[in-house]
Amino acid sequence: MTSPLNRYLQDSVATASPGKLLVMLYDRLVMDLTQGEDALRNGSRELANDKLNHAQEIILELRTSLNVEAWSGAPGLANLYGYLLTELIGANIARDPERVKVCRGFVEPLRDAWREAAALAAAGPAPVA
Repeated sequence: MTSPLNRYLQDSVATASPGKLLVMLYDRLVMDLTQGEDALRNGSRELANDKLNHAQEIILELRTSLNVEAWSGAPGLANLYGYLLTELIGANIARDPERVKVCRGFVEPLRDAWREAAALAAAGPAPVA
């Protein structure tokens, strides 16, 4: 039996616009990076591994769904996703929270930009003067 919270979350994802889904992924990515970094700093190796692996899964999903033909910035974003994956794998192996912090420093501004773009798209077209 599905709990009300799980049902709400499933419905939220199922009914979200593509822009909102992207922002939700980025929000979760930032949360995983923050929690993974904190876990590394606190010596919680298993938790750090779980959070950093989940962050890598999100980045792989973002990379896979990216259409590099759609806009001129897409190849650069694809390269950034590759860099993030490499760094997170290295951070996890080396148990290096600073590398995770650097990755978070790239992801947070992207998340904020996508959030702003999604809000603008949801508001609809600007009135013509």
